[in-house]
Amino acid sequence: MDLTVIWAGIIAIAVAAYVLMDGFDLGIGILFPKFRVGRERDAAMNAIAPVWDGNETWLVMGGGGLLAAFPLAYAIVLPALYAPLIAMLLALVFRGVAFEFRWRDPGHRRFWDFAFFGGSLVATFAQGITLGALLQGITVSGRAYAGGWWEWASWFSLLTGVSLVIGYALLGATWLIWKTEGPLQADARRFARLLLPALLVALAAVSLATPFLEGQYWQRWFVWPGLLVTVPMPLLVAVAAFLLWRGIPRAPDWRPFVWTLAIFGLSFAGLAISIWPDVIPGRVTIWEAAAPHSSQLFMLIGAGVLIPLILAYTGWAYWVFRGKVGDEGYHAHGDH
Repeated sequence: MDLTVIWAGIIAIAVAAYVLMDGFDLGIGILFPKFRVGRERDAAMNAIAPVWDGNETWLVMGGGGLLAAFPLAYAIVLPALYAPLIAMLLALVFRGVAFEFRWRDPGHRRFWDFAFFGGSLVATFAQGITLGALLQGITVSGRAYAGGWWEWASWFSLLTGVSLVIGYALLGATWLIWKTEGPLQADARRFARLLLPALLVALAAVSLATPFLEGQYWQRWFVWPGLLVTVPMPLLVAVAAFLLWRGIPRAPDWRPFVWTLAIFGLSFAGLAISIWPDVIPGRVTIWEAAAPHSSQLFMLIGAGVLIPLILAYTGWAYWVFRGKVGDEGYHAHGDH
């Protein structure tokens, strides 16, 4: 049993869960200025109020797991990405404060609404830049980061930042299609129709640029047996996008969200194929960065207790608030 591979899987699942779950509420924050002041904005907030803070549990799991299971990777990545990571954390804090205070301080609600939008946008953009900086490569010398303060800033990291903003906004729009009714749902359908083509263009740009960043990416995608994945992947994304486009204007309302998740899932699978088995692409493998076997085993026992608990309370929260959102919050017992 290779504990290093197990921990790599745990962290990958935690990061994927964070992107999929927190992505839609960050996306709603990105779209927030487009909603009408009053009932629409209140309903959009109520659509994520029961779950948004629990979604960020997975970010803690991913970051904490990286520190504990792959300390060398953590020691290299953190100084390389200080600026975008600190920007992301501060934006998430500011966004959380704004989320609470817009209800408790109605006299300054316009300011808190802008803070919610700004925090959501900056956090998402910083996450996309972090991904792009990792993919383009981090300068490593020995067992330490050897690059400069601005190494993370490049045209590719900016492209991934913009792409993630578009993707999260689409997730947010499709969540509102599922969870709301009336004018807000109609606006969400309109936003989704605009955002889907934009996301496909962004995905194509990132996908075409990535193989030229590192030699191993080209090997993975364009040398046999990588072609077995390269050929069907765009087709699968196209099928998911087609089904999403068809599902946007019609019932059942949950389908657009599920197909958006499918596009994200395929993108995440492509990312995993590109970098495996490295934790820092082209520089450090998971085995080189791993903590001692005894430490991994000790942490795995704790994770074996915590992860089922997190899944249980997360599943329960989504089940309890499974209905549509009205002016006063969720309808009881999933009505409508």
